[in-house]
Amino acid sequence: MTPEETAALLSADAAQVWHPYAPMPGRASPLLVESASGVRLKLADGRELIDGMSSWWAAIHGYRHPVLDAAAHSQLGSVSHVMFGGLTHEPAIRLAQRLIEITPDPLQHVFFSDSGSVAVEVAAKMALQYWVSAGRPEKHRLMTWRGGYHGDTLHPMSVCDPEGGMHSLWRGRLPEQVFVAAPPAGFDAPVDEAYCRVWEAALSRNSGQVAAIIVEPVVQGAGGMSFSNPAYLQRLRELADQYSVLLIFDEIATGFGRTGAMFAANHARVHPDIMCLGKAMTGGYLSMAATLCTSAVAERISSGAVPVLAHGPTFMGNPLASAISLASIDLLLSRPWAEEVARIERGLVRGLAPLAGLRGVRDVRVLGAIGVVQLDSEVELTAATAAAVREGVWLRPFRDLIYTMPPYIISDAELARVSVALHAAAAASIQASGR
Repeated sequence: MTPEETAALLSADAAQVWHPYAPMPGRASPLLVESASGVRLKLADGRELIDGMSSWWAAIHGYRHPVLDAAAHSQLGSVSHVMFGGLTHEPAIRLAQRLIEITPDPLQHVFFSDSGSVAVEVAAKMALQYWVSAGRPEKHRLMTWRGGYHGDTLHPMSVCDPEGGMHSLWRGRLPEQVFVAAPPAGFDAPVDEAYCRVWEAALSRNSGQVAAIIVEPVVQGAGGMSFSNPAYLQRLRELADQYSVLLIFDEIATGFGRTGAMFAANHARVHPDIMCLGKAMTGGYLSMAATLCTSAVAERISSGAVPVLAHGPTFMGNPLASAISLASIDLLLSRPWAEEVARIERGLVRGLAPLAGLRGVRDVRVLGAIGVVQLDSEVELTAATAAAVREGVWLRPFRDLIYTMPPYIISDAELARVSVALHAAAAASIQASGR
């Protein structure tokens, strides 16, 4: 691609293409990706960047993986899409079976959708319809802890943090949910019994209206990249049972090994009534998500006055996405994925340790294949991103966080470069802020 062609494309992009969390027309010039392979993005100007983000945490196997490419080509030879209403097909059936095999045992039914946010919408609808079918329509609210992020459609936005989250703009226009303080920070931190009592008191007051508790287990993603003790999930399971509410785990960011366990729920050895999956499910190839539930949830909904789940995305169960998802999961299971994630964790602990003493850094934390540098003020995005790119790494900071979630196939040498880029990005942000 010539410089003139690149300039023309970027000009059209700025004028016509609306990017996420960006104004229109565009003010910042994005980097133009020409191709990708392994863990590297090749830009139109010839530069290569190590992708430290797994394309928003989805491309766990990297790019152009031969197994996933082969699955895509094979499925294209039969059928790439067919409606799921009144029809079915082998890839979706096999994928549902595999998801049931690897998720906590009580989850026995799979509803497919086309994005993580919609998977959360489906989970909320399941919970609300469950109680309508039970003759308890007054149980219509969701309960969660602050600091969460569950997506950008309406019901998911209503359970994102209403104060510090990006969805405060919609206050008063969304369903009013029940919030409790964010869980105490620290995967290995002792359980705070006073915090557990706050949860119980809030649930005791509101259980007559609460349909379900919904949380991101262990790791709160876009809400702040914070980690919490898995034991809090055990307490939530106990409280949900005690006060007759459903429990929903949003594992869209944490599923498929990212935290060091196949699912974050496995750290606590508990099961939700409903679980949301997405992102890494297709290895980053296509958009697809799933909402799983127990037989008790499915049977209650199916015995109600409206005995169906009233939801049906056009691309639900898409054969191409299903085939690639199944190949991605089987590829993960065929490899020593837990050892790969543990290796990344060790590399990030080693590489990010020097940042803990840097002026302007509030915290450095690592869990599984997640490394986070939290500054004591908002990241200077332009300066931080440019510094990482100069080190040959793509990072996408937000708020006060510079973080990485690399593909599991990243080498030790590439991971070391990511750590260097995180350090450079933090230093550049701190310098640009004048501190």
